[in-house]
Amino acid sequence: MPQPVRRTLRLALAAPIAVAVLATGCTGTFEGGTDSVAPGQEGAAPYPVDRAPRVPGPPVTPRAPDQNPVVDTREDNKSTFALDVDTGSFTRTRAQLNAGGRPIAAEVRTEEFINYLDQGYRPPADGLNVHIDGTSVPWLEQSDTRVIRVGVQSAVVEQDARPRAHLTFVIDISGSMQGPEKLDLVKDSLHQLVDSLRPDDTVAIVVYSNNTRVVLPQTEARHADRIKGVVTDLDTEGATNAEAGLALGYETALANRAPDELNRVVLLSDGVANVGSTGPEAILETIGKAAQQQVDLVTVGFGLGSYNDELMEQLANKGNGFHTYVDNAGEARRIFTQNLTGTLVVTARDAKAQVEFDPDQVTTYRLLGYENRDVPDDDFRNDDVDGGELGAGHSATAVYEIRVREGAVPVRPMVTATVRYLHPDTREPIERRAELMNFMLAPNPEAADPHLHATIAAASLAEEFREGPWADHRTFAQIAVDAAAAANRVQNQSMRELAEVADLAAR
Repeated sequence: MPQPVRRTLRLALAAPIAVAVLATGCTGTFEGGTDSVAPGQEGAAPYPVDRAPRVPGPPVTPRAPDQNPVVDTREDNKSTFALDVDTGSFTRTRAQLNAGGRPIAAEVRTEEFINYLDQGYRPPADGLNVHIDGTSVPWLEQSDTRVIRVGVQSAVVEQDARPRAHLTFVIDISGSMQGPEKLDLVKDSLHQLVDSLRPDDTVAIVVYSNNTRVVLPQTEARHADRIKGVVTDLDTEGATNAEAGLALGYETALANRAPDELNRVVLLSDGVANVGSTGPEAILETIGKAAQQQVDLVTVGFGLGSYNDELMEQLANKGNGFHTYVDNAGEARRIFTQNLTGTLVVTARDAKAQVEFDPDQVTTYRLLGYENRDVPDDDFRNDDVDGGELGAGHSATAVYEIRVREGAVPVRPMVTATVRYLHPDTREPIERRAELMNFMLAPNPEAADPHLHATIAAASLAEEFREGPWADHRTFAQIAVDAAAAANRVQNQSMRELAEVADLAAR
């Protein structure tokens, strides 16, 4: 992508975050619980939620989703971006569909639909490895169009082999968190997590409303009954001061920080903020400083009502972590029990990918997703430029639509994908790459790797919700058929869930 286009894209993304992301939490179409605080009484004891007057923030109109442009390889044959393992957009969409609604296009991020899938990549012995494959896609109509999948897989770390973990949970207990899909689900999630920790792991709990406090000092997980008791007793109150909550959470985490062990802050919230800072700058500065001391942030979203998707995602990006969204107890189990080690252990820091297309074989390309993770090509090997963090067993996948040059002689790779990351302990840079030759392309998705088949269905579903270029070629009903066919081929839980969501969308 030409550099002026990249700069314009980054500025366009940054502007709405700076002015609106903490001014109000409502970026959705669903109505839910509200935070409550009387005018001029922001520091006072909270009103009972059911009698409190509401002080609304300024209205926020969700911006139209950005779409990466089609790029001519003669002008720019390299695509560079920071890796991202977030999945929250997919599970939030599922929750909205189950509630009878349709997701907001601006909240649908294609890469998060794709990254929710178990891609079946072979994990390396250490660090990251790269996978690349592709196929023709007849329904895209142009005979010279191909779809390329670039995947990055991190090494697996066994639960018993990981370092001791020190977790500080920052829990939003404000009025907007009332309800079974919010604080009640937070409690269920934390009960599951406590049961999955090792006895020597530690937990601290900070809660925030307009009264921020530590309700559980650092406590070893062997005292599970005590931790669960504190969680069970949580109840909603007052307004939301997210700035104060995260500040106290990081202060607590830094006080408990242990070198060479795992130090994490886990934010559990709907992202609403109506007390404290009216912009994210103060919070992001706090998070950035803590991240430099390897206290990483995981943001976990809850609730369909006044949910601030943009804030939760951007906080995770700044905090060297990832964002996910819990819509049911099964998703809580996936994050906090089945994938706990991946949630805790970082195997690669500041990971960036650069995908290079041979202009003699590829005329144009378009990256689907990763719009807010763009990196200038010249900064690929600049290790001062922030990348993404990958946990143990995590994968990140990018999908490209390309046009091939007719009559080209494939004497060299059509596509070369390189990933660069820093070793989590030594901070030494490491690069790994993979290549794709023209003859390696499958003739259609049904003949391709079944995971690629499912990936195209997931990307199509996101494109339909975002009204992207692929939406002109597929209906929800056709996508549901594709997703079901891929799920039948792969037979894993994430593929079945994709098929169910596609079927919900079709119906």
